[in-house]
Amino acid sequence: MRMNGHKTPPPPPPSTLPVQLMEAKVLAENGQSEPRVGLFNAGLGSKTGVWTRGDVVLVTLRLLCMAASLTAMLFMVTARQVSTASFYGFQLQLHSKWSFSYSFEYLVGVTAAAAGYSLLQSLIGGSRLLRKSPVIPSRNQAWLTFAGDQILAYAMMSAGSAASGVTNLNRTGIRHTALPNFCKSLGSFCDHVAVSIAITFFSCVLYAASAVQDVIWLSKH
Repeated sequence: MRMNGHKTPPPPPPSTLPVQLMEAKVLAENGQSEPRVGLFNAGLGSKTGVWTRGDVVLVTLRLLCMAASLTAMLFMVTARQVSTASFYGFQLQLHSKWSFSYSFEYLVGVTAAAAGYSLLQSLIGGSRLLRKSPVIPSRNQAWLTFAGDQILAYAMMSAGSAASGVTNLNRTGIRHTALPNFCKSLGSFCDHVAVSIAITFFSCVLYAASAVQDVIWLSKH
């Protein structure tokens, strides 16, 4: 269009800035911040692509629980010894093995189940950590892991208490014979059992710590 020999410049395109400002104002009034695609996990508000200290602590505790449970089980299943002892002048052959005691069998079963559970949790948590995604993606899973950690903590305490309560010879591997101070002749067997029980109680503490971490996560989400 020409006026008095001069071209009239075309009108500028409508700016989208007022619309963006209006959207930002509405979000601010609703107490929300502007959504950023790819920075927040939908429904949780937790950042993706970033490792958090809580995620690292959870995976580390899982690995420690698995290692402790597996170590306790291995020490118990290797608790066996054949020796001789003098009893009223007679030399008696002593044969001791962990499977002769129901309490020790119970400890082996509990520690094996705990090691399997911790291995599964470690693999899941480690893979999510490598992908830089939240180790616990939802409250439902947090409640499930909290229940599992609580159950295993009590089971470990029960197994350790049952095994440590075995004090007489008939319940520690040598059936139908009651000999005092048998650990003098079966030192290796007793040492393996003692280490297994000690690590079992330590595993109980680790599972309790994992349950506490689950509670902390639930309190923040």
